[in-house]
Amino acid sequence: MSNLLVYSRSRSTSVEQIDDQTMLSSCRLQDTFTDAYVEIRVQLPELEIIEITSEFNRTQQNECIDVSGAFQKLKGVRIGSGLLKILKGLVADATDCKQFGFMVEECCHGVILSFTKDTMMQIPEGQEVGAEAYKNMVKENIRLYNRCAAFAPGSSMVEGIDPP
Repeated sequence: MSNLLVYSRSRSTSVEQIDDQTMLSSCRLQDTFTDAYVEIRVQLPELEIIEITSEFNRTQQNECIDVSGAFQKLKGVRIGSGLLKILKGLVADATDCKQFGFMVEECCHGVILSFTKDTMMQIPEGQEVGAEAYKNMVKENIRLYNRCAAFAPGSSMVEGIDPP
């Protein structure tokens, strides 16, 4: 039994509306090798990143110890179409810390997904919604694709949808 590999991972993303003009999105990643936290402030309604902070308490990547150079490059980026390509380009230019880029991306996805709750709230209470309604929701907002188990590839909720 002494040769068993022990590994655990926990990741959570949360979004909070601070005021009428500001949202705060944070991502925490804790696993056997990493303890990291990234937080972005987003200005509404433009969804512009106005502030980024991060904390890497434990990591095996020396590149992640100081990612402050990436902060300046990401300020002013708007969360919207083309975001993933923009983030990958800017983060790759500023740091080799892949975890930082991944966590900023998670924060941005959290902001996007927070706006879908209004759509979900429009469903009358007690009314059963079929898979077709969810499939249409993913078609209208493709960023939902593969963001949770229900919208993961192979799920009947996204059957026939080809992501970009």
